[in-house]
Amino acid sequence: MTRIFRSPSAYVQGRHVIDNIGEHAQTDGSRAVIIADPAVRGIVGDSIRSGLEATGLTTDFVDFGGTCTDSGIDRAAEEAEGADLVVGAGGGRTLDTAKAVAARHDTRMVTVPTIASTDAPTSSLSVVYTEEGEFEELRFHGVHPDLVLVDTAVIAAAPIRFFRSGIADAIATRFEAETAIEAGAENVFGGQSTRAARAIARECFRTVEAHGESALAAVERDAVTKNVESVVEAATLLSGIGFESGGLAAAHAVHDGLTRIEPTHDATHGEKVNIGTLTQLVLEGRDIEEFHDIVDLSLDLNLSVTLAQIGLTDPSDEQLRTIAEAACQPQETIHNEPFDVSPEAVREALVTADELARQRRNTREPG
Repeated sequence: MTRIFRSPSAYVQGRHVIDNIGEHAQTDGSRAVIIADPAVRGIVGDSIRSGLEATGLTTDFVDFGGTCTDSGIDRAAEEAEGADLVVGAGGGRTLDTAKAVAARHDTRMVTVPTIASTDAPTSSLSVVYTEEGEFEELRFHGVHPDLVLVDTAVIAAAPIRFFRSGIADAIATRFEAETAIEAGAENVFGGQSTRAARAIARECFRTVEAHGESALAAVERDAVTKNVESVVEAATLLSGIGFESGGLAAAHAVHDGLTRIEPTHDATHGEKVNIGTLTQLVLEGRDIEEFHDIVDLSLDLNLSVTLAQIGLTDPSDEQLRTIAEAACQPQETIHNEPFDVSPEAVREALVTADELARQRRNTREPG
């Protein structure tokens, strides 16, 4: 089997790097389109526009509609007709929309994340949702962003909940990649993983484990420290490469199932993924000590560990069945597990993980 490793063409991270976007974007075209929602435009729009226009580009803004849907992609693609460069600025769903637009027009692509909530900035795919907010599909574009530009001053100033979400997504990277690699499953590029991808996935976890708590304390004060820089890199670059070139497994499939239930729609991607990670550990029969280690790490970082924390206070049998059946759809990455997985097994792992996490949390609470 062929080994495949792919990544963005360029990654630039640091305080105030957004001011030099024109220098790093390196395009010979004449028109750039910037996809962003009004709030993000107010934060970074002027910097992006002035940086690009300093290189001779004209710029137009396209408003992002709130989620990455087929209709939203179609509308943005129509407004971006004739662009030589597409810039996506904002969170994961904005960037996924921008990547889909750039792929449709075969143009250069720059992602400018303003929150470190997911590893979407570096990936070659878009997570597409229905108009109701349910997961629809992973849409593969075959090309990565030409540039990922991460301004850590902007990231640190964003609400801390998003930073936590990115850490949760990064934790999953190690466990999913290890499972997929050990099972001999294909990565998202249809090849076997490389040793480099596995090393990146492990370093991703080690970084957030060692530096996550300190980084969160800094971000609480909008500060950028060395640990913030390290965790941002882990949650963005290492996690992005780790999941694509390493592989996905049960954690993200459980996330996809959770999106089918309306009460979870206010939870972030990473908050749902962390429930998926704990479910994967139970599904795989991992030692209880390892499960407790990840629950303890999650609690130290104030991540969600129970269903109630993502909106499912008392899930019905029907809701649990819906989640489990969606997680086991034929196209889902849960089938990268090294054994056959049924909806019944997912349901039982989900509720068991919830109970074990609840018990562990209670033992840590004073009194």
